[in-house]
Amino acid sequence: MDMVVRQAEEQFEAWVESRYAGRTQFIDDGGRRIFFHTEVAPEFGGQGVAQRLVGGALAQTWAAGLRVVPVCPFVRGYLTRHPELDGTVEAVTRETWHLVRDLLPPEERAAGMPVVEPT
Repeated sequence: MDMVVRQAEEQFEAWVESRYAGRTQFIDDGGRRIFFHTEVAPEFGGQGVAQRLVGGALAQTWAAGLRVVPVCPFVRGYLTRHPELDGTVEAVTRETWHLVRDLLPPEERAAGMPVVEPT
């Protein structure tokens, strides 16, 4: 599958043969990039799109000299499954969680936020 990961405004997008396949959304906060939501279009589910999307997004983020804050459960899981990755990752704090929550419109808060706040 020929897939391109490109940065757009506050998200990285996955495109497969010129078709939108998914996105991982973020908020830049100083030298940190806070990833808070990842989704894949249903027709691309189960094909590894999210894995490749997040891998590409993290590589581009670290290449830009930014630290990663994985609020998104998928991004957090990806980092856990790939301990060999060589980039700076910050723990999610209650302050970060609230920053993301407060910046999102209500409909995106419901769709994009993890259910449990960090302790």
